[in-house]
Amino acid sequence: MSESVETLFESLVGAEPPHDVPVLFDTACVMGGSIAGLLAARVLSDRAREVVIVEPDDIAAETGPRSGVPQDQQVHTLLPAGRRWIERWLPGVTQEAQDRGASLCGPDKTLVTYDGVRMAPDGADHHLLAVGRPLLEALVRSRVTGLPNVSVLRARAIGLRYGDGAVVGVHVAGPGTGGRGERAEKVLAADFVVDAMGRSSRLSNWLRQDGYDQPRLERLEAPVNYATALFERSKKFAELEAGTVLQQFTPRYPSGGVSIAAANAVEEQQWLVMLTGFGDNRPGRTIDEFRANRAELAAVFKEATSGAVTREVMTYHQAESRRRHFTGAGRLPARLVGAGDAVASFNPVYGQGMSSAALHASCLASYFDCLDGGADLDAPATEFFRLQEVVVDAAWAVSAGGDAARIDAENGTEAPEEVRQRRRAMEQIVGAALVDADVSRAFNNVSYMLRHPGTLFAPELLEKAAATAGGAVAK
Repeated sequence: MSESVETLFESLVGAEPPHDVPVLFDTACVMGGSIAGLLAARVLSDRAREVVIVEPDDIAAETGPRSGVPQDQQVHTLLPAGRRWIERWLPGVTQEAQDRGASLCGPDKTLVTYDGVRMAPDGADHHLLAVGRPLLEALVRSRVTGLPNVSVLRARAIGLRYGDGAVVGVHVAGPGTGGRGERAEKVLAADFVVDAMGRSSRLSNWLRQDGYDQPRLERLEAPVNYATALFERSKKFAELEAGTVLQQFTPRYPSGGVSIAAANAVEEQQWLVMLTGFGDNRPGRTIDEFRANRAELAAVFKEATSGAVTREVMTYHQAESRRRHFTGAGRLPARLVGAGDAVASFNPVYGQGMSSAALHASCLASYFDCLDGGADLDAPATEFFRLQEVVVDAAWAVSAGGDAARIDAENGTEAPEEVRQRRRAMEQIVGAALVDADVSRAFNNVSYMLRHPGTLFAPELLEKAAATAGGAVAK
């Protein structure tokens, strides 16, 4: 009997580092040194004698914004699934982040509301890490590059080299090649390659140009505008009502342009506050506009935006969510996989990016287990793509599904009946989660990427959600 996607998803969330496994490669190459690339390199460090991370940005500095991560100044919250996975593979990162001022927020310090109504306590001991993205990335990078067989090559990946239907090297250009100037080039020999070049990855184009099949690109036009600012925080974490806050509005709610608002108590005794609007709604480009939006938000936002400004508003626009379908792509080279935003990138406000990257790394570890069991390394990584599809489908269902429903509601678009039924069920689940602990727990498990979205559609949960949500509306 085949394993269900729900069970498979949970096994990926719970994956542990291996012990005494065989080395499969002399040299593995990871194209991209952001969170997804770093976590893939950590997995590869158990399987390769040498792991080389190719990254064009100068990442020698401990923290700070990077041009390769344009969204890194916006709010980032590490969900429980991602935090647990990272903590198992890089023990101590959470404590080190806290030592640097990040906030580990349990149920008593987490506030989630929908249309102004707080979600019911679910009785679970979930913890989210509220931390600035540059700091978290620096901590992960320090752990990974501190491994004796992992190094960073400052260069740009500009193409692949093949042999006998497999990737055997990466063409790189830049100062780390040993030549003169940014245009100096060389080929880095590699026995296995991971594409972690982010949303701007050129891998699909390389494959097409090199005679392989190009993975189908799926796009969901969901123009979203972010505005984020930093404020001085007068209270210590222990004194706060909440350390991480997420407030969402349905399209029908009169939200005055703010669709989602988030606030995190982060390092250096600061509040990191983000306002989000869709389409033509620009939620705030100045501190005055930020503060003018406080009336419709939870009281904690007034506190969070009342302190001295420590960084002016920084905006970010993302026009669409996108995913590349490697499963069923046709002819692909062996010894090549993708991870993180290079495969799928979503509306960042759902907070799934870093946890998805962790679960993609978990897929890589599980794939290597399959190779130990006799799978063919010199065939395309079909099993990896199958595992990864489970993770991508789950994240896509949450973020892209929510965005599609919002767009259809705002545009008055009539979705197919099957989609409408599923959306009605989700509306009932969200409504019931505001008042019922069991439904709230099931919903949070999915939101936090601990469980697959399919678990929300168990008949008994749907029945309870329908009855509970109906009663809540009647009241």
